[in-house]
Amino acid sequence: MRRRDFLRTSGALAVGLWSLPVGRATAAEKRRKVLYFTRSTGHGHPVVYPAGGRKMSHSETILRQLGKRANFDVEHTKDGRVFDGNLAQYDALMFYSNGSLTAPSTEGYPPVSSKGKVRLLDAVESGKGVVAFHTANASFNDRDPRGAILGGVALGHGSQQNARMLVVSPKFPGLAGLGKSFSMLEEWYAFRYLKKDLHVILVQDTGPMKKARGYDKKMYDRPPYPATWARMQGKGRVFYTSMGHREDVWTNPAFQQITLGALAWAMGKVEADVTPNMAKVTPGA
Repeated sequence: MRRRDFLRTSGALAVGLWSLPVGRATAAEKRRKVLYFTRSTGHGHPVVYPAGGRKMSHSETILRQLGKRANFDVEHTKDGRVFDGNLAQYDALMFYSNGSLTAPSTEGYPPVSSKGKVRLLDAVESGKGVVAFHTANASFNDRDPRGAILGGVALGHGSQQNARMLVVSPKFPGLAGLGKSFSMLEEWYAFRYLKKDLHVILVQDTGPMKKARGYDKKMYDRPPYPATWARMQGKGRVFYTSMGHREDVWTNPAFQQITLGALAWAMGKVEADVTPNMAKVTPGA
């Protein structure tokens, strides 16, 4: 991208960030609170662990910065017992977990209890919003039909590469100013067991990715497929994006804008049309 185009795009995104319903609040507006859960039983991604002497992980730091702008507090934990407690205090639940919620962890963080998982799923179906990133799909998989709230399960991923996201739901909160597409260096998942009720927001443009060889070709030699979407789980608003692997993705204005838009929708601060559209925008998925 040429520097002139980059500056123009960055400016548009900056305007989009501040114009979102989660932007600067009036003194009388209630401050929101979100839970950020990052326990891993599989591979724990670096963005959810403190590094270089920091007290907070990179992703938690970014979320807290966004919270200062957009009037919400972040409570972070890897302790699964949180779901045995008061879930009513949270306006939304955010997940960057990996692996089974209820399985033991070699890191020693307590798992989600059987009762806690039921309470979590009940809360979502009753209206609690969810925003989930990257590996979180592995925590809500196809082996538990009621627990498959995210709407898809990762099949795997190839090597990190620059790839294009096609914007197919430009009116969804957080998509303003992104145009018809944007590109990003990231670790891109391919998916299976996609639910038919997905409202697809971003589509993985697999055209250039099909030129890869070996395992990468196995992952991406397929028609374009959903990469970011929203759906309803009962009364609960559920948002998932495959993005979030790399540190520079978390500092990317487009990713931050999408995250804020997703939170605004999940919290019920803004409405959006989430009519299922997968058959229309990704017919071969």
